[in-house]
Amino acid sequence: MNHDQYDYIYKIVLIGDSGVGKSNILSKYLTDTFTFDSKATVGVEFGSKNLELDGNKIKMQIWDTAGQERYKSITNAYYKGAKGALLVFDLTKKQTFDSVDKWISDLKTNGDEHITIILVGNKSDLEEQRQVSSEEARVKAELYRNYSL
Repeated sequence: MNHDQYDYIYKIVLIGDSGVGKSNILSKYLTDTFTFDSKATVGVEFGSKNLELDGNKIKMQIWDTAGQERYKSITNAYYKGAKGALLVFDLTKKQTFDSVDKWISDLKTNGDEHITIILVGNKSDLEEQRQVSSEEARVKAELYRNYSL
């Protein structure tokens, strides 16, 4: 299908520290697979999914960005044109939650003004290793609820 065959095309970016599970979120959404030993993303990975909603043909372009600092100059360029961002942190690693403010700042600097951001606490199945409480995550999400880039 070319662009003319879609009613809407949305670009979504997956952002967050390295190792929080961004690639597995993408893999699970696109192919319903999960890999325990996934490798760190180098630069940016891409996937897409076609949907139909209320009679509209939609193409979701999902960009999985590397979380390592050394790829920052590459990944920041992918924020442009994104309509949404999944900002992922690992519930079992407090430092990834502490980085949320930095990622929001990067979006503010490099992203579009009206981007929708969804904060995702990943690895909730590892409850016994949890370092970020539901309350902490809720407070952070509320902090940015009406935040405008």
